Amino acid sequence: MEKEQKLKRTLTLVPLIVIGLAYMDPLVVFDSYGIVAQITQGHVAAAYIFTIVALLLTAYSYGKMVQAYPKAGSAYTYAQKSIHPHAGFIAGWTLLLDYLFLPMVNFAIGAAYLEAAFPGIPPFLWILGLAIAITTINVFGIKLTANITALFVTFQVIVALVFVGFIIKGLSSGLGTGEVVSSAPFISPTLDMSLLFTGASILCFSFLGFDAISTMSEETVDPKKTIPKAIFLVVLIGGVLFTLTSYFLHQIYPNFQSYRNAEAISLEIAGYIGGSFMHSLFLAGTMVAVISSSLSSHASASRLLFAMGRDDSLPKRFFGYLHPRLKTPLFNVVFIGIISLTAIVGELEIIYSFISFGALIGFTSVNASVIAHYYIRGNQRSFTQTVRYLVIPGAGAAFCIWLLGSISTNALVIGTGWLFLGLIYFIMKIRRNPNFILTLQER
Repeated sequence: MEKEQKLKRTLTLVPLIVIGLAYMDPLVVFDSYGIVAQITQGHVAAAYIFTIVALLLTAYSYGKMVQAYPKAGSAYTYAQKSIHPHAGFIAGWTLLLDYLFLPMVNFAIGAAYLEAAFPGIPPFLWILGLAIAITTINVFGIKLTANITALFVTFQVIVALVFVGFIIKGLSSGLGTGEVVSSAPFISPTLDMSLLFTGASILCFSFLGFDAISTMSEETVDPKKTIPKAIFLVVLIGGVLFTLTSYFLHQIYPNFQSYRNAEAISLEIAGYIGGSFMHSLFLAGTMVAVISSSLSSHASASRLLFAMGRDDSLPKRFFGYLHPRLKTPLFNVVFIGIISLTAIVGELEIIYSFISFGALIGFTSVNASVIAHYYIRGNQRSFTQTVRYLVIPGAGAAFCIWLLGSISTNALVIGTGWLFLGLIYFIMKIRRNPNFILTLQER
């Protein structure tokens, strides 16, 4: 019998939190703020609160499934083991939307800022350089990735704190609303709940860091204890940071209707509150964020492909390959690097939305996996167990489905098309190998 390929365990709690925060990108709130501010009519902070509640429930479910299956693969593995191999494949396939395209989004944002700073250099060269650098670092292992992202995340947090500090100073001087404390970003007469849910559905993509952590289970020391803690802390820390930042952005620049460029409004605000110094610092922070988030998303994408390749859900000889010395999924790392080169095209709002489509499908499957594994198959149905294994994950799934219904029509069409392609591939796979499902169930 062929020996199953396994990854090396080196990660502890702090590096996992760092990887999760790097993947989420502490400065991503600035990238999406302008778009969501216009959608929610200035209630980005309120949209974040709703998103945090939904994802803390889902984070709880991730923690429970990591304890049951401390393996690479995230939602793919949990749904496959707890519900059915078909469900596992669908969860993994939809999550590929996030993992394959998030590095591309990071490179697109980075290239846009670099092109603005150095207009004489074509954006494609920046994208190519970023892809080569990020791919090379990931080839040499997750520990190197964690060490580099630790430095980058620290710098991003400093930039965010300095940014907010300048905003508070500006508010105290009468800029913007002139109010440090206000309820307007959370509730006002113009609040529209349907628009709030649409904004929250877009913001979901910002929280993919905790899902990325779950893909590192096979590289984590004592994953049953460490991964759940890291997941909860990443959602909580990231959520608080995003909510506070969006709150202060609204207070200093409340007129969302006057944005010249919603996708880059934060750079304009940086110059407004801190002149050339803040403009330069924010630009540097954004580039560091692009690199650290790209490192983490690239690493997580290669691990998900490895888990699906090892199970032969994707072609095993390629996606299930593990380098014998480096112990990294080498082919997958290079493959993601090549896919990232598509950053030269794409509209950010639509990309954000269909990334959220994949995330919400994956999150829903994880909540459903807890119910299937513990409540249905495990028959854990006392009052306390019913709350833990039915009520909480059921509420998490309901929130995710609610948000899924608020995603833009274009994103739903793209996401559904991707899902349809996956189903065709899976059916062809079963027809070529009728024993495929039985093999997965026996693993």
